[in-house]
Amino acid sequence: MSGIASILAVTGGSVIDPHIGPLEGAAVFIEDGRFAAVETDAKKIKARLKSISDENIFDATGKLVTPGLVDLHVHLREPGREDEETVISGALAAAAGGFTTICCMPNTSPTIDDQETVRFVLSEAAGAACRVHVVGAVTKRRAGKELAEIGDLVKAGVVAISDDGDFVQNPDLMRRALEYARMFDITIMQHAEDKFLVGDGVMNESFASAKLGLRGRPAVAEEIAVLRDIKLASFTGGKVHIQHVSARGSVDAIRRAKADGVNITAEACPHHFTLTDDEIEKKFDTNLRVNPPIRTRDDVEAVIAGLVDGTIDCIATDHAPHSSEEKDVEFDLAPPGMVGLETALGLVKTELIDKGYLSWTDAIHKMTVNPARIINQPHGELSKGHSADLTIIDADRQWKVDPARFKSKSRNTPFTGRTLSARVTHTILRGQISYSE
Repeated sequence: MSGIASILAVTGGSVIDPHIGPLEGAAVFIEDGRFAAVETDAKKIKARLKSISDENIFDATGKLVTPGLVDLHVHLREPGREDEETVISGALAAAAGGFTTICCMPNTSPTIDDQETVRFVLSEAAGAACRVHVVGAVTKRRAGKELAEIGDLVKAGVVAISDDGDFVQNPDLMRRALEYARMFDITIMQHAEDKFLVGDGVMNESFASAKLGLRGRPAVAEEIAVLRDIKLASFTGGKVHIQHVSARGSVDAIRRAKADGVNITAEACPHHFTLTDDEIEKKFDTNLRVNPPIRTRDDVEAVIAGLVDGTIDCIATDHAPHSSEEKDVEFDLAPPGMVGLETALGLVKTELIDKGYLSWTDAIHKMTVNPARIINQPHGELSKGHSADLTIIDADRQWKVDPARFKSKSRNTPFTGRTLSARVTHTILRGQISYSE
């Protein structure tokens, strides 16, 4: 199947339109790498197929067919740490996870804070297995002292700005950033953790951290940061997107802000709606070291509730590759982060869909339309004229996570050996197969 040069029709599968829901018996037709039609009438489908040769028809019988998945939060490590990930290897990992569009974060070396570095990443992404958008830095070198040249970054092609990995601590600087970003109609993606409250903490501050003797990162550090940015977004009219929400107080604050009409969106990562800090005591696995940290069962339930009621708009991975040498140290010396592109969909199915929290339509909406809307990009749709990006899913495939089979250059996942209940079989980008199982 991967030998098909150009796909002109996808038939036999259960098509999910995130705006409508399942379209049983539908067929998707493609022309020049763009969607031409989604037909549900059997006679019209038959008539259209007569003019298409068999080699250009993708048979998706028994599979789900969805718009290509979109991930707002990915670390590609290039430039600077090509031993951990490159633009090409990260894009292939994304395609293997069903993602046709990803946004790369700017905490590289050098920082993505000028036009030259933006153009370098976009150049590296040409011909990659998925579409790569660039998120530029809010401040120069992400140092939190001086705003980056936001207008120049937008001209170079960034779709948002973020100092991800660090909170923009100075409220006046954040205010000015929101005002500039508003001029260009882009969103500021914020890593919401007050740096003075988190200090050098390495896990959630709780009974578990006290028992283990590890320095804590309290949930209030995230909650205060979220509350401040809600006020600044309300004051400036700018758009704030809260990354990797992990705490109950944050979810509650975002819910109230949305009810008040504040221009705020949010994402949740699979590890924050799946894992709790008790796991660290059980495994002492440095792959469980992330910022913000995995928290309590109560926080996990709050994040899930936020996904269910729409407080949290989308699901992102925060794919953060690290070498095995970096992670093979004491817990408090390990760098924060875990890879997530290739396990995200399986965890969504296993933890959210199978348990009745979300329907497939709800989940796909949070992994396609909503993230695309946040970056003002025309992805995640099956509409005529849009890029023919599709994800083909075996919705009942049981499989065990084996990092040795990852397409990513890094293997730092805490989900090794875990059985998941859905798997991507093919990813189609612009009408071409970019990944085939």
